[in-house]
Amino acid sequence: MRYNRILTIVIDSVGVGFAPDAEKYKSAGADTLGHMASYFVNELGRPLAIPTLTKLGITRTHPDGLAGIAEPTQLLGAHGRMQVTSYGNDSLDGHWEMMCLPARFHVDYFPEGFPPELLKKLEDFSGRGIICNKPYSGTQVLVDYGERQLETGELIVYTSGDSVLQIAAHEDIIPVDELYRICEYARTLINGPEITMGRVIARPYVGTSKDNFVRTANRRDYGLEPCGPTALTRLHDAGFDVISVGKTWDLFCGQGFDTHYHNESNMDGMDHVDEVMAQDWQGLCFTNLVDFDTVYGHRRNARGYGEALEAFDERLAHVMDTVRPDDLLMVTADHGNDPTYMGTDHTRELVPLLAWSPSMKATGLDLGLRTTCSDVGATILDNFGVEDMGEGTSFLAAVS
Repeated sequence: MRYNRILTIVIDSVGVGFAPDAEKYKSAGADTLGHMASYFVNELGRPLAIPTLTKLGITRTHPDGLAGIAEPTQLLGAHGRMQVTSYGNDSLDGHWEMMCLPARFHVDYFPEGFPPELLKKLEDFSGRGIICNKPYSGTQVLVDYGERQLETGELIVYTSGDSVLQIAAHEDIIPVDELYRICEYARTLINGPEITMGRVIARPYVGTSKDNFVRTANRRDYGLEPCGPTALTRLHDAGFDVISVGKTWDLFCGQGFDTHYHNESNMDGMDHVDEVMAQDWQGLCFTNLVDFDTVYGHRRNARGYGEALEAFDERLAHVMDTVRPDDLLMVTADHGNDPTYMGTDHTRELVPLLAWSPSMKATGLDLGLRTTCSDVGATILDNFGVEDMGEGTSFLAAVS
């Protein structure tokens, strides 16, 4: 065993350029990080300030670098890119693949709305009517349907370009616990075989009118149960600590985790990372920071997205100051969500791979383009001497 603890942080949706199969996902030309860097230079007149990620090699994910960001004199650790091979383009797909369970099966999408028989079951269970039933932006749906829900108490059911069923509910009209029960039931309706979908998402919100409705941190994801063992369950069964920070718990239905920290925001998530890293444990901390995706990417807010990345960069520097010589830090993403791209859906992109430890011998090492995100899980299992799962190739030797 080389490292005692591995901290893996998923900066949700921070893609680094369109993937080879991007055309299939209507994502040709997308580049979340690259376009965001260009936006800062061209629209704000300053470069994106991410010195910590830059030292870790984030600019090397682009052949010509990132607009306005100077290359450091010396890089730390190792850097590369990974291709998502799962069939879907959602968080579940990316995270499962990282933990050596690529989602190479087809899930259902409903670009014309959900079938009447599914909605009827939801209505009968909840005792409430249903409105919307279309693909929609999560913020615009509140503008268009939120005031009606205040009057009628109906459920706002909508989807997106991903395999998700989302239910928005005002917390004063439909209490959060009731919304959770409805979403739990909805999950049972889409586990197959007739309909198989990746996630049900509870979307609570507050406010008095369409002018001030805002989603709260009481979001909850109900993922499809993993269809097989993962690196998480393998580590857990081998007796190692497996800690979840953020929605990683939801995406795996809690399977394989010992401990869970729910995030209110990116910064709250980093507070939890600080808390975890101050403790003594042996194994994996698997962290997701979702604000990049939900608060900025889907809303096509390039400035907010970049500023959130800058705030994360500052907190990452603090984490690196506390990392022990026998710790390994990995930073990656699960998909793209280019805030300058058309529409409001995820974009099919390569994702970054940054790895660093104070004890690493190599610096500035190029890990190249990894053909699957399962290389992350394979490396983790290799490090702890746990049997591999036949998915992914370990890069432990390169980062030791």
